[in-house]
Amino acid sequence: MYVVNVCVALRRHDQWLLIVRHPDLGHAGGTLAVPGGKVEAAAGPSDSDDVLEATARRETAEEVGVDLTGVPLHYAESTFFVSDTGNPVVNVLFAAHLPENAAPHPAAPAEVSEVLWRTQPEVEAIADCPPWTVQNIRRAAAALGPAQPL
Repeated sequence: MYVVNVCVALRRHDQWLLIVRHPDLGHAGGTLAVPGGKVEAAAGPSDSDDVLEATARRETAEEVGVDLTGVPLHYAESTFFVSDTGNPVVNVLFAAHLPENAAPHPAAPAEVSEVLWRTQPEVEAIADCPPWTVQNIRRAAAALGPAQPL
């Protein structure tokens, strides 16, 4: 059995929203990442539609307090890995433009220690940034196209 994880790389103009995962988390604690989490069992028949997009929106709201209702999600990539805890994981990445009025913050302090804004070159230059986070930003940038000027 696989865990299905869904992440969202959020861009505002030329900056990407990153989270610092809480150090006590079982997988990749203390590292830079984009918001995301596991697909959960559907509560009812209508909850099984667009489950990946629904998970992306739910996790973004839970982790950084941002409502992505009505915001287009762009598929960026899917990957496979084995987590630090030994679970096989299928990871799906979406990219989206963060609404101008959104104010991301650590809405789930047990999961998110901090939120940061970085440009793609800044993410690529962070020495201890996990390679999967750098790849997420690169693939999300390709999915969204050129950044909008301020």
